[in-house]
Amino acid sequence: MRLRLILIILGALLILAGVLLPYLSKIPFGKLPGDIIIDKPNVKIFIPITSMLIISILLSLIMLIIQYIRK
Repeated sequence: MRLRLILIILGALLILAGVLLPYLSKIPFGKLPGDIIIDKPNVKIFIPITSMLIISILLSLIMLIIQYIRK
């Protein structure tokens, strides 16, 4: 029973990701204020601080929701 629920949730997430993919590509991840880009002639350094903070917050919220559903 539990495996069935996990597979249904994963399938729903994959469908949601597929539907949202065209819209998610328009979000400027990697080009947000706070992302550091150093572009010199022989070196390109990219440090996505703001993008990683946003992704971390989103993943934390998803994990909290999953933990809440499990209880």
